[in-house]
Amino acid sequence: MRIVTLLPSATEIVCALGLADRLVGVSHSCDPPAGIRTLPRMTSTRIPHTADSETIDACVREHVEAETALYDLDLDALREARPDVVVSQALCDVCAVSTGAVDEAVRSLPGPPALIDLTPNTLDDVFDDIERVAGALDAEAAGKALLAGLRSRRDRVAERTASIPLAERPRVAFLEWLLPPFNGGHWNPELVRLAGGTDLFGTSGCASRTLDWQEIVDARPEVVFVACCGFDAARAMQDVGRLRGTEAWRRLPAVQNDRVYVTDGDAYFASPGPRLIDGLELLAHALHAAAHPRPATARAAVELPILGLWNRS
Repeated sequence: MRIVTLLPSATEIVCALGLADRLVGVSHSCDPPAGIRTLPRMTSTRIPHTADSETIDACVREHVEAETALYDLDLDALREARPDVVVSQALCDVCAVSTGAVDEAVRSLPGPPALIDLTPNTLDDVFDDIERVAGALDAEAAGKALLAGLRSRRDRVAERTASIPLAERPRVAFLEWLLPPFNGGHWNPELVRLAGGTDLFGTSGCASRTLDWQEIVDARPEVVFVACCGFDAARAMQDVGRLRGTEAWRRLPAVQNDRVYVTDGDAYFASPGPRLIDGLELLAHALHAAAHPRPATARAAVELPILGLWNRS
């Protein structure tokens, strides 16, 4: 079976099922594991990733308002890959090639190959998508084992959180973009709740939205958790540094009490795949280090300062 994945979470799921050797093409933004880095890239982006965050935001808004494509699908590369299965998404045109473009391209191929669209809004939806992909790829046993492990880890976090009094669960501003600020959407409010926090701006299953800094100041978050979509921790820290001199930033209780955490949002929170559970464990440790141990499963958390306390000094 020849598999093409058109977004990082799909690649992550296929690899977690033990089918990395079946991949014949991936998206431009797929990175781990190392074995897929030499595979043909099926997509490209019009988003200027080397630009500052305001420019990236303006570019995305311009394309969305004009209903023009943010990503391009290389049809010639897709034909050369000769996939039996294409795994894409139908959740967000800002995240990957649009559903319509993928559907049209797949129908034009000989066969045509099977198309699996991932549409997760909650953590359970992510689990359902993993089960569906496993079934479509004849990997039901691997899917059951993978899901059993992920659910067990989620449940262990929830059990530890249950022992934390409600009064001790901090008010959290979970931000998936800083300039301008966006709250974390879809599954992320659920992760905050499971980790033992109160999400001030998100609703489980709902998309993120643009916030106003005054709105954040007025909410008085006790913790700010930065997990920028598409950025690793080092890139997100650049934007945190730009906020340091602003009055709004200095007025946040989280900043005053040194409870601003910066993590790799691209790896652990933006992509609806198995590593969301790594993200949950990282978030839980940040909110309640005494109750939730630092996770050994998040490779970057032990090798790099991915979960870092931003210090005002």
